[in-house]
Amino acid sequence: MKPTDEQAAAAEAFQAGDHLALQAGAGTGKTTTLALLAHATTRRGRYLAYNRAIAQDARTRFPSTVTCKTAHALAYAAVGHRYTRRLNAPRRPAWQTGQALGITKPIRIGDRDLSQKTLSNATLCTVARFCHTADPTITRHHVPHLRGLEDRTLHAQLAAHIVPFARKAWADLQHPDDGAVRFDHDHYLKIWALTSPKIDTDFLLLDEAQDTNPVVEQIFLDQRGHAQLVMVGDSAQAIYDWRGAKDVMTGFDGTQLALSQSFRFGPCLAHEANRWLAIADAPIRLTGTEAVPTELGPVTHPDAVLCRTNVGAMAQVMELLATRHRVALVGGGDSLRALALAARDLKEGRRTTHPELVLFPSWGELQDYASHDPAGRDLQPLVDLVDTHGTDAIISAVARLTPEQQAEVTVSTAHKAKGREWARVRIADDFAPPKDSDQDDGTGRPVPAPIDDGEARLAYVAVTRTRRQLDIGGLSWIHDHPDGSPEAPTRIEPRAQPARADAAK
Repeated sequence: MKPTDEQAAAAEAFQAGDHLALQAGAGTGKTTTLALLAHATTRRGRYLAYNRAIAQDARTRFPSTVTCKTAHALAYAAVGHRYTRRLNAPRRPAWQTGQALGITKPIRIGDRDLSQKTLSNATLCTVARFCHTADPTITRHHVPHLRGLEDRTLHAQLAAHIVPFARKAWADLQHPDDGAVRFDHDHYLKIWALTSPKIDTDFLLLDEAQDTNPVVEQIFLDQRGHAQLVMVGDSAQAIYDWRGAKDVMTGFDGTQLALSQSFRFGPCLAHEANRWLAIADAPIRLTGTEAVPTELGPVTHPDAVLCRTNVGAMAQVMELLATRHRVALVGGGDSLRALALAARDLKEGRRTTHPELVLFPSWGELQDYASHDPAGRDLQPLVDLVDTHGTDAIISAVARLTPEQQAEVTVSTAHKAKGREWARVRIADDFAPPKDSDQDDGTGRPVPAPIDDGEARLAYVAVTRTRRQLDIGGLSWIHDHPDGSPEAPTRIEPRAQPARADAAK
C-alpha cells in the first residue's frame, strides 16, 4: 500500500523519535498506520489495545518485534497471576459481601431508606470507580451518585458512611489467597498501577486513546522517561466520559498529526460528518474517498438502525418485530429486560434491587421523579415505554431477539456502534434537537439552543458507521439548525518544537 501524505508525515515523525499524538478520523486506517510505523523500525515495541479482540487482530498485522496486549494482560503477567485463586471464586450476592465487611443494618438519608443491599452495592461500586482512576486512595469522590440523593449535602452523608467500608474492601482485595470481596480483573490492574510500573520497551503504542481511563493513562504517560510514546484515536469519538473514560489526546505533550482521509465513505458523507465535527470543535475535518459511492437519503431496508438511548433501541426493536423482521440488538437485551423487571416490581408494589431504581418505593413515585425532577428527566423515555407497551411486552420482545448473523436488521445505540460499520444505516428518531432558548430572533420565533459538544460527538459516531447509504432520519434537524453549517476541512500541523523520546534520539 502506498502511504498517503498524512501517513508519510506520521512515519517521518516516528522515525525522528517524536512523542506522537495521531488524530485519526472515522475510517481513516489508524491501525494500518500504526502497523506501517512498526514495520519501518527494528526497535522493540508494545501495542496497548482497547480490548482482547483488538489485540488478537493486531498480532496478525504487526511485526514480531511488537507485542500486542491489553493493559490488563500486562498487569496480569506482572501481579495478577498471584490472585488466580481469587479470580476463580464463585459469585456471591452483594449483601453477603457487605455483611462480611460490617454492613449489617439499613440507614436513612433525607427521606430515603437505604437497605443493607443498597449500601453494599454502593460500597462495591465505589471500589470499582476508584480502580478506574489514577488516585492513590479511596475518597468521597469515588462514591456513586444515587437516584433520589442528588443533593450535595445528602451525597456527602452517603459518602461518609460508604468510604470506610470501601477502604476496608480494598484492603481485603490485597490478600492473594482469600477474602470476602470477589476479585476481578480491574483490581489487579489498579494494584499494578499503584506500583508505578516500568514497561520494558523502546516504543509504546496506545490505541483508542480518546477512551482511555485515567489508570491506563497514568501507566502510559509514566513510560515517557525511557520509551517513545505514540497514541492514536479520535477526540471526536470520546463518548464514554460518563463512565470515567478520558480523552488524553488533546493535552498530550508531543507532535500532533492527523489522518483525515476516510476510506470508509465518499465525499458527501464526509461533508455530513464535518457538520458535527465543527460543532464539537474537533481538531480534524474529514475528506471522503471519491471512489466510494456513499449516498444520503431514505433507506427502506437498513442493515442497522442506530439510536440515542437504550430505551429508543427497545422501541425500534418492538416496531420492527411487529412488522415480522428478524431483529438483533447489539449487546443483547439483558439490561433492558432488567429495567422492565424492575418496573414490573414497582408497578406491583414491590421494591426493586435494580441499582438505577433501588430508592423508589413505587412506580408512581418514579413517574413523578421522571416528570418533575430535573435529575430524573433521562428516565422519562423509560417511563413512557413502560406506560405505552407494558413490561410484559418488553420482556417478550427481548426474548424474540435474533443473533446478528441471522438477523435482517441490527438495532444498536450509537455508543455500542462505535468501531462498527454497515452498508446501509438509518438514524432513529430519538436523536432529538436541543430545546429552544428563551430568546427570540427578532421576529418572534425562538432561537434554537446551541448543540451540546457531547451530543455532537455522539451524532458524529452515528453518521460515520455507513459505507453505502445513510438515512439521516432523526438527525435531519441539523440542516435547519444555525450550528449545522460545516467548516472547510483543516489539517493539524506538527508543533514547531516536537517532544522527542529520550530512548529514540
